[in-house]
Amino acid sequence: MSEESQGPNPEFIALAGDIVSAYVSNNSVPVTELPTLIANIHTALQGLASGAAAAAPAETVEKPSPAQIRKSITPDALISFIDGKPYKTLKRHLTGHGLDPYSYRQRYGLPTDYPMVAANYAAQRSELAKSIGLGRAAGQPEETSRGRKGG
Repeated sequence: MSEESQGPNPEFIALAGDIVSAYVSNNSVPVTELPTLIANIHTALQGLASGAAAAAPAETVEKPSPAQIRKSITPDALISFIDGKPYKTLKRHLTGHGLDPYSYRQRYGLPTDYPMVAANYAAQRSELAKSIGLGRAAGQPEETSRGRKGG
């Protein structure tokens, strides 16, 4: 075991090389950053082998109160708990921060029915879809009225 801690392990060097080559073949990486990338991957492999946590501890996020959750939902926008800005739809914003709706709800302690789209925006999109005929079977005539028949 003392040999592993004294110098680089050839097995990890080979693994790091394979990982870097696979990464570089699919991503654009400046030549000046390659040594750092190789060193970071090698360090991560050594950390995993020794049982040390290579990743930083997860950041603790303050959970919003029920009142804050209610205030974050407005008819025209949803207020993000990440940056406090209003959004008509949160999905693209969450993707930019590496989250999906499920993990966002988990991270901030939100209920499972917490909306990802503002109510007015959803109604607007629904009306647009209905007006162009989405949701009807092909060849089905457009319904004109659902009221009582006159007579």
